[in-house]
Amino acid sequence: MSQIHPTAIISPEAAIDDGVTIGPYAVIEGEVKIGKGTVVEHHASIGCREGIVEIGENNRFLPSCAVGGIPQDLTYKGEKTKLVIGDNNTIREFVTINIGTQKEEGVTKIGNHNLLMAYSHIAHDCRLGHHNVVANSNQFAGHVHMGDRIVIGGGCLINQFTKIGDGAYVTGGSSVNKDVPPFTIVQGDYAVMRACNKIGLQRAGLSSDEVSNIYKAIRILIKGKNTIEESIENIKKECQPSENINYLIDFIRSSERGLAF
Repeated sequence: MSQIHPTAIISPEAAIDDGVTIGPYAVIEGEVKIGKGTVVEHHASIGCREGIVEIGENNRFLPSCAVGGIPQDLTYKGEKTKLVIGDNNTIREFVTINIGTQKEEGVTKIGNHNLLMAYSHIAHDCRLGHHNVVANSNQFAGHVHMGDRIVIGGGCLINQFTKIGDGAYVTGGSSVNKDVPPFTIVQGDYAVMRACNKIGLQRAGLSSDEVSNIYKAIRILIKGKNTIEESIENIKKECQPSENINYLIDFIRSSERGLAF
């Protein structure tokens, strides 16, 4: 059975699975679905009158987070949009996550096994993958797309419509206004690529040969005065073909905002 504190306020539209814990003075508003094993701590707020929030299993929402509120977007006029959160995520104190807008499928989406630390903001239509760590006081503008196994240091500003590739590391205090290629470390205001994230690759369990292969590709991309296409051709010539190398090349070619050089 679920454990719901008598002071919690639960919308009649909410669907709460068995095994959910909801603490004192928590508020669940509107169409909210919460999967089993999820814990909503005291004073947390989930949902809104306008939107739909779907939450998977074994998540934890810490006190005073505000999840599933309306977008901070002047074009939003109360449309029925969504926030979808997967499994095994931790949403820390004072984190805010907004539902989507109709500009991009109407969904803000958080994957599985993510840690969002205190005071971070995830705006409308953002997409976060899996196994990411977002440190304290990060500010994501709308439509940011973020892959898997990414670390964002504290106090970063992420521009709208930017993409951050798998395995990247954004150092604390950086401002990101261009796409961050996979497996790179970026730093600065505005952030630029500094190195390959070798430690992140090793922690992800890649073989030493593949880490070296990706390291070579990132060096080719960062060093020298070649054009993007010339760098891609050099990566194809000098690096062993692999799923990760193909992903890196595809990411570079698909960038619309330009890369963080």
